[in-house]
Amino acid sequence: MDIAIILKIATIGIVTAIATMLLKRAGKDEIATVVSVVGLIVALVLMLDVVVQLYDTLQDLFDL
Repeated sequence: MDIAIILKIATIGIVTAIATMLLKRAGKDEIATVVSVVGLIVALVLMLDVVVQLYDTLQDLFDL
């Protein structure tokens, strides 16, 4: 697994956390929730490629 994907996901998490904290302090709780959900979805989309690679590797390994 490439270290770049881990750094991207960590960056998304940090940016999302900071944005959520700032929005909550500003009284925008609904928007903070939306930002958190969007951050989660972006991270899951990045992980989708890794899961597909894992599936292909397991298929090759077990000759499925």
